[in-house]
Amino acid sequence: MAINPKNLTCAVLLGLGAMASMPAAAATWSDALIGYRVGTDFHDPGNGEDTRKHIVQFSYVGGYTYGQNFFNLDVLNSDSADPANGSSNGATEFYLAYRHQLHLGKLRAAPLAFGPVKDVAISAGFDLQTKNSAFAPRKRMLVVGPTFKFDVPGFLDVSLLYTQEWNHCGLPACGTVPGFNTDIRFDPYARLEAAWGIPFQLASLPLKYQGFLAYNGKKGKDYFNKETASETLFRSALMLDVGQLAFGRKNTFLMGVGYELWRNKFGNHGIPGVDTDAATLNLEFHF
Repeated sequence: MAINPKNLTCAVLLGLGAMASMPAAAATWSDALIGYRVGTDFHDPGNGEDTRKHIVQFSYVGGYTYGQNFFNLDVLNSDSADPANGSSNGATEFYLAYRHQLHLGKLRAAPLAFGPVKDVAISAGFDLQTKNSAFAPRKRMLVVGPTFKFDVPGFLDVSLLYTQEWNHCGLPACGTVPGFNTDIRFDPYARLEAAWGIPFQLASLPLKYQGFLAYNGKKGKDYFNKETASETLFRSALMLDVGQLAFGRKNTFLMGVGYELWRNKFGNHGIPGVDTDAATLNLEFHF
């Protein structure tokens, strides 16, 4: 049975409001960080040139009586290979993601556990993105679905999400195809989302393997009446807990190397710049 996107929007917003207004929802833990990563081999659809990007990250995750909240803002600054609209300077992009998890085990006072899964949550949230390039995207995305929380050191969350996405195209060619314009609502699609942070010890080195995976199904036609492709984003990093090693302060300052793989970026295919394989240097300050 098809789901009306308006109903999905209402369900996500009402669900987030209800979750936020729950009584006696005392905060139980939190972790905030400022991060930085840099790489030289990033790409963007329509632009096949290697682009250096400096990325500043602001992130927060915190638990409360019935679940947890996650917030992340990436500010991406490109070099001149990815210019801002009407400029020879690099473009700036903002990407904001928010997820709320309502843990079913906490509602029923007993974990909803089976096999390697220690609990199940209902997740809802949104992504917002904008960039001052000639394309001038304005991504809006709503998600809702179950999250399976695996029993591992650290954490491993895998979510199956129903997704609705809207976006904008500022290029003169957008909107020239009959029936399509510069603002688009894509078809609803399924999204697989995973996030993990696994600490481990190698000899005397305190390490953590962390990352994020998103797989998006096809979302119908784009601004030019062209079918979109499925999309994969994989971002991971091996981090050394320098703060613990040098000062005995665990999870305060981490540094390491990362890797980003992106295929059919934003559902585009058959044009330059839709695939990325980029190594990165990563730093994190937790507080």
